Amino acid sequence: MARIGILGFLHETNTFAPGPTTLDRFIEADAWPGLVEGPALLDATHAMNLAVSGFMAALRGTGHTLVPLLWCSANPSGPVADAAFETVVARIEDLLCQAGPLDALFLDLHGSMVTESLDDAEGELLRRLRAITGPAMPYVAALDFHAIITQAMVDQTQAMVAYHSYPHVDMADTGARAARMMQRLLAGEVFHAAWKKLDFLVSMPWQSTLGQEPAGRIMARARTLEAPDRPEVQFIPGFPNSDTPESGPAILAYARTPDLAQAGVQALAADVTGLQQAFSGTLHTPDEALQIVRTQAARRTILADTQDNPGGGGSGDTTGMLQALLDHRLQNAAVALLCDAPFSLAAHQAGVGTTIRHPLGGRNTPGGPPVEGDFEVLALGDGKFTGTGPFYQGCRMDLGPMARVRICGVDVLISSRKQQAADQAMFHHLGANPQDYSILVLKSSVHFRADFGALADRILVVKAPGANTADLHELRYTRLRPGVTIL
Repeated sequence: MARIGILGFLHETNTFAPGPTTLDRFIEADAWPGLVEGPALLDATHAMNLAVSGFMAALRGTGHTLVPLLWCSANPSGPVADAAFETVVARIEDLLCQAGPLDALFLDLHGSMVTESLDDAEGELLRRLRAITGPAMPYVAALDFHAIITQAMVDQTQAMVAYHSYPHVDMADTGARAARMMQRLLAGEVFHAAWKKLDFLVSMPWQSTLGQEPAGRIMARARTLEAPDRPEVQFIPGFPNSDTPESGPAILAYARTPDLAQAGVQALAADVTGLQQAFSGTLHTPDEALQIVRTQAARRTILADTQDNPGGGGSGDTTGMLQALLDHRLQNAAVALLCDAPFSLAAHQAGVGTTIRHPLGGRNTPGGPPVEGDFEVLALGDGKFTGTGPFYQGCRMDLGPMARVRICGVDVLISSRKQQAADQAMFHHLGANPQDYSILVLKSSVHFRADFGALADRILVVKAPGANTADLHELRYTRLRPGVTIL
C-alpha cells in the first residue's frame, strides 16, 4: 500500500483587480478553511465539497496511508504577492522533506494563480516539488473549472482532473475522480496526456453548465468520449480575467496510448470550436434591469451583481445595485453579501432594534460611493455557520461579524470578510429567508444558480461597477498571445 502526500494551494487571480493578495488572505478562514498543516488538515476539510475532501474520502478504507502536508486558499483577488507565494511554497517544501518516503502526491490546485513575478505559479510550484521528489513519483492534481492549463503543468504531473460543473457542485466528486486516477497509476498503469489550447476568451457569466448553453452540451459531449482506456476528456474554459500569454480554454485528455488521447482532444476541440459563438448573453445596466422588474411581472427576480462577484476578484462592497434599488424606490428586496467590517462592527455595537447612521460600502474602487442614511439593525450573527447548498455544502464558514439591516424597504446582508452570495445559509444565519423577497441582488456570477436559481422566475445579469469586469471588451489586455479572440 502507498503513502500519499496531500496538499493544497489555491488562488484564482484576477490580474485586473487591485492587488497584491497578501499572506494573511491565505491564513484566514472564509467559506473554506484557513491555512492548515499536518493532521489538522483532515478535520478542517472533512465532509466538505472540496476536491481535497473528496480525494481523501475516496481512499479511506483502501489501505493507503494519507500524509496531510498543508492546505490553504485565498478568495479570488489581484496577483499574489511574491512574498506570500514564497512563504507558502517554502513551507510546503519543508513539510514534504519531513514527511518521510512517499509513493505519490495529490495536489488540490486552482490552476490560474498568478503572482507579481510568475504567470504560471502552479507550474513553478510543481517544478520545485519535482526537485525534491524526482520525476517518477505519481502526481495527480485536481483543478478548478477555470484553470489555465500550461505545458509545465501537464509535463510535471501524471494526471490532472478539473471540475465538470459551473456552479462547482462537483468539487468533492472531482477529488474522487483524482483518487481513481491515482489508484490506477499506483497499480502500474501509464496514461498519456494530450491537450490543446483554444484561442478565445469566454466571460464568466456565459460559462455556466447549469441550464445554459453551450457549456452544458460540451460537458455532456466530453463524457461520451470517455472510456476505460481514455478515462478523462475535459473541456476547461479558463479564467478570462487573467491577462497572461496562456489565458484561454483548453481541451485535456488522458488515455492508455498517445493516439487515443489525441483523438479525444481533436474530437472535443472540433465540437467546442463549432459552438464558440454560442457563448453569449445579455448584460443589463442597473436601470435597465430595474425597469424590467417594474414593468414585467414576476414572482421573484434574481439580479446577479456579477461585476462585484468576490468569486471573480470583486471587492464585495460596491454599492451600485443597492443605490439603484433606492433610487427606483423598490422594496421587498435584499442585497447579499456586502462586505463592510466597520459597518458590521457598528451594527453590533448598536444592537438589534436600533437605527444607525453609518456609511455603508464603497470603500474600494471601482464601486462607490458609500450609501448614507438611516439603517435599522434587524439581525446580527458571528459569521460562523455551515453551508447547506450544493456548492458550499459542508463548508464551515467564518465570515466575521455579520448584520442584516434595512433602509427604505431594502434589506442588506453584511459580512466582515468577502464571500459571494451562493448559499441560502447566509440568509438563514441572519434570520432571513430568501423566499420572502421579490427581488434578490446576489453578488455572484454563476455559483448562486446552484442554491438560488430554482427560487427565481427570472434571472438578469447586471453590469454595475466592480472589479470583476463582465464585458471582456472593456479590459485592456496587453499580454495575450497573438490570435486570441474575445467573445
